[in-house]
Amino acid sequence: MTICIGLSGGIGSGKTTVADMLKTHGAVVIDADEIVREVQSPGSPVLAEIAEAFGAEVLDTNGALNREALGSIVFRDPEARGRLNRIVHAPVIGEMVRRLYTARDQGEDLVILDIPLLFEGQQSRSGAAAIIQFDATVLVWAPESLQIERQISRNGYGRDEAERRVRAQLSLDEKRAMADHVIDNSGSLDDTAQQVAGLVEVLVTQDAR
Repeated sequence: MTICIGLSGGIGSGKTTVADMLKTHGAVVIDADEIVREVQSPGSPVLAEIAEAFGAEVLDTNGALNREALGSIVFRDPEARGRLNRIVHAPVIGEMVRRLYTARDQGEDLVILDIPLLFEGQQSRSGAAAIIQFDATVLVWAPESLQIERQISRNGYGRDEAERRVRAQLSLDEKRAMADHVIDNSGSLDDTAQQVAGLVEVLVTQDAR
C-alpha cells in the first residue's frame, strides 16, 4: 500500500532540503513547484492566461515567464496572488493527481506531495487538500527571523522585500498547529537528517500496523 504524505513549509524554511533527504530514503517526491514551471512554459495556455491577467511585463524577451517581475506583483497584492492561484492551481493539481496514481500503480511505498500552499488549502478547504487524501502531513519549520535571513543571503533581497515575501504566506507557527509531523530545520543539516530518518521510520511503522 502506498503511503501518501503532504509536505509543506514556507519561504526559506528548507522544504526542498527535506524533500531531497526523503528521496534518499526511497520516497517518490512529486514537486508542485516543478509542475508549476512545466505548465507555465513558453507557449502554454497557462502562461498566455498569466500574461493576459498581469500584462506583457511578466514575460521576458524570449516569451518566457519573468518570475521576479510576477513575484514583485503578487507578493505585494493579495488579490493579484489569488488571481494567479486561480489560474495555476487546477492544471497543477490535475498533474499531481495523475503522478500520484502512476506511483500507486507502480507500487511505490512512500509518495511525498511537496505543496507550498498545502495548509492554506486545508484552512480554506480548497486546492490539493480538497482532492487528495493524505495519510499524514509534514511541515518543515524554521523561525521567521531565519526565513528572512535566508532570503536575504540566498536571493539578495533587501530586508523589506524578504519580510514582505515571508509574511505573504500563512506563518509557519500557524501551519505547525495544523501539521501531523514537524521537521525543525533551524539547526544543522545533520540534525535535520536525523529528524527525517526518524519520520520515515514512524510513517512506515504506522503503515505496517
